[in-house]
Amino acid sequence: MKRKIFFFLITFFIFLQTNAQCAMCRAVLESEEGQETAKGINDGIVYLMAIPYILVGGLGFLIYKKFNKSKKTTH
Repeated sequence: MKRKIFFFLITFFIFLQTNAQCAMCRAVLESEEGQETAKGINDGIVYLMAIPYILVGGLGFLIYKKFNKSKKTTH
């Protein structure tokens, strides 16, 4: 169990610094001086990209738990 948690945390922190901008967005936003807008847009893209994966993962976990629970009650 500790190994699974360790790998989850390592995977989570490896992808913490992710650049998810397309080429056009990057070209327009890199011409700015402060780069604050580019950081904000990049964070927004990453959050929007992560939400479907979290939802599908949660749904998969619930389905797994339901089938695992039904197998335990039959035996």
